[in-house]
Amino acid sequence: MQDLHGYYLEDLEVGMSDFYAKTISESDVYMFAGISGDNNPIHINDEYAKTTPFEKRIVHGMFSAALISTVAGTRLPGPGAIYIDQQIKFRAPVFIGDTAKATLTITEIDQKRRRVTAKTDVHVGEKLVATGSATFMVDRKEAV
Repeated sequence: MQDLHGYYLEDLEVGMSDFYAKTISESDVYMFAGISGDNNPIHINDEYAKTTPFEKRIVHGMFSAALISTVAGTRLPGPGAIYIDQQIKFRAPVFIGDTAKATLTITEIDQKRRRVTAKTDVHVGEKLVATGSATFMVDRKEAV
C-alpha cells in the first residue's frame, strides 16, 4: 500500500482485516453534532439524557459508522477505494469516554466488477456495538 493509494484489487485476499480505534471525547460528540446537524438531545443534553433508558448521553450511531469509513478510506482497502454501500445494525450504545474499535474484514472479492465486500464490526471492549457489511469499488493495477 502507498500513501496516496491503498491496496489494488489484485493485492487483496478474502480474510484480510484491519482496524481503527478511537476514544470518543465530549468534544468529538459536539463536533459531530455540529457537522452532521444531528442535535438530538440524547447526544448533547445531560439533563434530557438522564430521563432516557441509557441514563446518560450516547454517542451518535453514525459516529460508529464513520469509524468504519476511516478503516476503509485509510487502511483497507485504503485510499482510492470508493464506498458503494453499507448495511449496519446498532446493537448497543457507545458512551462518551468509550474506546470504539472498528474492524473491516474482507469476505468476498468480485474481480469482474471490481467490488470488495467486507464484514464491518465496531466493538467497545468485548461488546459488539454495531455490525454489518459494506461494499467498495477498488482500482486494478494499471497494465504496463
